[in-house]
Amino acid sequence: MGGGVAMRSQLLEVLGRRGLDEAVANRKVIRQYRGVYTAPEPGIAVRLKALDLFIGEKAVACMFTAAALHGFDTERPEELHVYDLGRRLRPTPNLVVHQRDGAPLSKLDGRLMSTAPWTAIECARAIRRGRALGVLDAVLRSRLCSVADLARAADVQRGRRGIVRVRELLPLADGRAESVMESESRLVMIDGGLPLPELQFEIFDRCGELWRVDFAWPDIRLAAEYDSIEWHGSREGMLRDKMRTARLQECGWTIVPITVEDVRRDPIGLVARIRHHLSVARKAG
Repeated sequence: MGGGVAMRSQLLEVLGRRGLDEAVANRKVIRQYRGVYTAPEPGIAVRLKALDLFIGEKAVACMFTAAALHGFDTERPEELHVYDLGRRLRPTPNLVVHQRDGAPLSKLDGRLMSTAPWTAIECARAIRRGRALGVLDAVLRSRLCSVADLARAADVQRGRRGIVRVRELLPLADGRAESVMESESRLVMIDGGLPLPELQFEIFDRCGELWRVDFAWPDIRLAAEYDSIEWHGSREGMLRDKMRTARLQECGWTIVPITVEDVRRDPIGLVARIRHHLSVARKAG
């Protein structure tokens, strides 16, 4: 299966009809489109190759698919997102077809796709506010464009659904955020009227080791850390996190942990907790 993709005729030559039916039933090969198959668990590049074979030309990626190809995907959807450039592509459960509607294109590894700034604005328009800020932060972190580039793309998309919300988020975008949940956490702080923290702030402990915290108010030695399941997924990660907290506390820092439940289910409580620590730290200082 060259490049992870094959036509039905190619597989029949090798496996025969019964062999192909068994391979599909056992999920050793996956039918992506009529007459087009891939290896199990194909990535975006392979799935796009399968679509190319099906439509007879290279598909033009957009939205979250283009974001993944550019390297700043935050949503990881199951379906492919492509532009219909006149072939009247029909959407399927795994294929979302969009109208190009003025989108500028760029080419990466031989494939056309919407440019990074346009892609980021289109994606941000389509998702809820906290995740939208995460997309804007991610594209800035990738250094594929600037805030000015995003503003120009947003201006061209003026009047389209969700653009007002995205334009309001643009001044808040910051490429120093390292995850979508950090972006969501920061937006909760902003909405709650908290003073803006420093992002990815570096602190040397008494042993001379350098540590970095997600959010910091350095003047009062207060930090907040988003605790993800992935970060604590190993014993080593958990132990290192405990050591970091202990080392920073020895230096007089207070660490406020943040979880997904705080951000999504109790943002008001999270803001109140951080505000309390800010007040205590200022009084102590």
